[in-house]
Amino acid sequence: MITVHRPIPSEQIRLLIFDLDGTLIDSQLDLANSVNAMLRHFGRRELSQEAIANYIGDGAPMLIRRALGDPDDGHYMHEALDFFLHHYREHKLDNTTLYPGIREALDAVRWVENNGRRIERKFAVLSNKPVGPSTKILEGLGVRDLFVQVYGGNSFATKKPDPMGANALLEETGTRAEEAIIIGDSEIDVITARNAGTWSCGVNYGFRPDTLKVVPPDVVIDTPRELPLVFTKDYEEEFEN
Repeated sequence: MITVHRPIPSEQIRLLIFDLDGTLIDSQLDLANSVNAMLRHFGRRELSQEAIANYIGDGAPMLIRRALGDPDDGHYMHEALDFFLHHYREHKLDNTTLYPGIREALDAVRWVENNGRRIERKFAVLSNKPVGPSTKILEGLGVRDLFVQVYGGNSFATKKPDPMGANALLEETGTRAEEAIIIGDSEIDVITARNAGTWSCGVNYGFRPDTLKVVPPDVVIDTPRELPLVFTKDYEEEFEN
């Protein structure tokens, strides 16, 4: 089901900026396995997959800090983060997949008719995951070529919800903020969209859908297969009626 807080002018959207984890890919198990491998290595108690999912979204350093209970020892944190990143680099595609319907949804929204002209929309990824594994995962899943750019949490001096990455994508693609939408599974993506002046779409199938109730996006979808409906005249007319 699509929940509409503010209808999106679908025909004017030229750039779709996607979050990665919990939006395009289901990486929860591989992330949890790498976190727990780190915890075992340091003699710590393992965490449930659900608990770890709640820690995802603010980048690898914050994920590890939360998993360790916010330790004061900076050297310990550095070693734990290094272990996690090394383990995750080796195991990032053990179980990770595209969410069912993502590839079809991208195909369905790529083109838009405008005044008799067929215009191709652009796709980009803006994640707080480091850019290296982000790119490798998309390559491994066979979809990297669908995106004009992939940025990660270490691509800029700041991470989402700072709009630096979104602003860079707008500038690089020659897109106005009102012609772009950020799609993600948490309040971080919604706040990023607000900070950048773009539209926002939340996804309830991701890791942190509860946060979308706290910071509502313009539109919320329950499954990837609903994404194309957000970009149709029928959706706009149904909302207006």
